[in-house]
Amino acid sequence: MPAWQPGEAIGLKLFTLFPQNPARGLPTIHAQVLLFDGKTGVPVAVIDGTEITRRRTAAVAALAATFLAREAASRLLVVGTGAQAPHNALALAAIRPIREITIWGRSRARAEKTARDIADAWPRQAESHGRKVRVPVADDLESAVRAADVVSCATSSSTPLVHGAWLAPGAHLDLVGSHSPNERECDDEAVRRARVYVDTMTNAMQEAGDVLMPIRSGVVPGSHVLGDLYGLCRGDVGGRQTADDITLFKSVGSAHADLAAARMVAAAS
Repeated sequence: MPAWQPGEAIGLKLFTLFPQNPARGLPTIHAQVLLFDGKTGVPVAVIDGTEITRRRTAAVAALAATFLAREAASRLLVVGTGAQAPHNALALAAIRPIREITIWGRSRARAEKTARDIADAWPRQAESHGRKVRVPVADDLESAVRAADVVSCATSSSTPLVHGAWLAPGAHLDLVGSHSPNERECDDEAVRRARVYVDTMTNAMQEAGDVLMPIRSGVVPGSHVLGDLYGLCRGDVGGRQTADDITLFKSVGSAHADLAAARMVAAAS
């Protein structure tokens, strides 16, 4: 995944993705980011790309949520118990007045561990945000989705976990887990009901199965994807329009975000 800013910086992320690794007690993704000076080509840094990926993914989700999640959103559901889940939970709780972060996973033991990790990490943010946060575990996914203001999915599932019929009016659905045109974390109905946005149009329209599958089957037209994060930030496209809008943000990752994160790490070193 290469990206560059002419005359400033060049970044290249090398990564492997092994979906069966959690069963081996290993992360799904391993990565390194190589950073070079944009004027001379001199190597600047080799950075842990796995950590860069987790943090920039969470940051992108939180940035999108500033445009798409209701300002009063207080109940967050995290679907998934992998290494990405705590990052997304803490980032989203930092930009909305979240008071409850519910965790759902196929393994209750892993869900409980994820909940403990988030509860242990929150006090470091609580001083800045001035609120306590409960972190319960859900056994029933449907009930948890129906009760949530924000649903964040970070799983390796290839078939839908979140159903559109479960989403409450005003809910925001954040999808970061699947990166294949034939895999998805939500069903057609979730896409049909939502105002849909992606991180980058170029990448998403090649990789985002959550969006591509309902487009291919004719459930929604391609124009149902209203814009990307660049358009939201620039004001070229509108985000949430009403309190009852259901919004959906699909992220597949971009080299631009990796480069920005790597430059921040290098500057702080």
